[in-house]
Amino acid sequence: MRILYLTGGAGRMYCGSCLRDNAMATELIARGHDVLLLPVYTPTFTDEPNVSQDHVVLGGISAYLEQYVPFFRKTPAWLDRLWDSKTVLSLASRKSISTNPKMLGEMTVSVLKGDEGFQRKEIQKLIEWVKQLPPPDVINLPYTLLIALARPLKEAFNCPVVCTLQGEDLFLDGLQEPYRRQSLDLISRQVNNVDLFLSVSEYYADFMPGYLGIPAEKIRVVPLGINPKGFELREQENGRPFTVGFLARVAPEKGLHVLAEAYRILRQSGDLPPARLEVAGYMADDCKPYLAAIETNLRKANLESEFRYHGVLDRAEKIAFLRRLDVMSIPATYDEPKGVSLLEAMACGVPLVQPRRGGFTEIVGKTGGGLLVKPDDPESLADGIREVFQDKELAAQLSSSGFRGVREHYTAAHMADRLLDVYKSVTGA
Repeated sequence: MRILYLTGGAGRMYCGSCLRDNAMATELIARGHDVLLLPVYTPTFTDEPNVSQDHVVLGGISAYLEQYVPFFRKTPAWLDRLWDSKTVLSLASRKSISTNPKMLGEMTVSVLKGDEGFQRKEIQKLIEWVKQLPPPDVINLPYTLLIALARPLKEAFNCPVVCTLQGEDLFLDGLQEPYRRQSLDLISRQVNNVDLFLSVSEYYADFMPGYLGIPAEKIRVVPLGINPKGFELREQENGRPFTVGFLARVAPEKGLHVLAEAYRILRQSGDLPPARLEVAGYMADDCKPYLAAIETNLRKANLESEFRYHGVLDRAEKIAFLRRLDVMSIPATYDEPKGVSLLEAMACGVPLVQPRRGGFTEIVGKTGGGLLVKPDDPESLADGIREVFQDKELAAQLSSSGFRGVREHYTAAHMADRLLDVYKSVTGA
């Protein structure tokens, strides 16, 4: 099967969606399918061999220039190639091209207008580039923020178009008005141009009909999956302090402040002896004050020596980080539909303590690899972590269940099996 698979680049950030898409494409290619993994806006950044193309469509620089400088809406393709190149886009990504939804409302609306937006030239450039290749049997869009590509791509290549649903509500709800409402309306109006929508979780499949007006019968669930190779069961080390971990983007919505407060509660209650709070993940410049405030609060509690922020980790560093943890929590303050790093933690046998919300309930329920606690409640989170610390049999059970459960339910192979079933249903192959 020939598959045109668009994936949203996230600059120099390890992004769960990028990791998922790359793992999916890798698995499909290994099975003999012809997969063209095509980055949108910027090159992708993954911690496994990257199978995406060097060619980037809707290049972030071009899209921005066309939005705000009318001259660039009519420049020839040969000139655009100067700033559409992977090299230039990668350099620009190091300068932190903003992905803050509060600053991107106008461009989001324009892109969602498709042929009527300022980025119409980019759509034509995409079509002309793909026309040089064997025609695809199916086209997969990465999220509904690019739903305006569905109609022109379907008309150009006369094949089904599917669209993944993987967390775009967080971005959309962060847009300022009137851009949020306009974006939601534009997406809802174009739902009929997509043959099927692919949700990363049962939770999101239930949520999206009410949020975007997508008919429930047009949604199929293709669960998350990881390549478990290299994720070895952690070893118990005598004499090492109990270690609580966090592996996610350092930002308020991911809830590091909730975890830090739970850790403070545990330490000051006396229920937890001197321990460690280890944190890793991408942090944008505008979130540095957020981390600084957390560090200040820990310092006031005389716990600063027990805290460490490791920054961004590559794959080997990430696995080593996870294998040193005794428990992990990402207490997000919104209904997160994904959780790739949770799967990676359990793949190393790390127990989870997660808020009972979004896709977390589903992941913990299927694997049996963790405990669920009240959302946005540091006391409840502290209770869960305390239970893992005090009950060694429970901790061992959660470790074993998570290690086994990820391999039974959440591998790239399982993910690809389900995706191929969906593709076959729309192509008739």
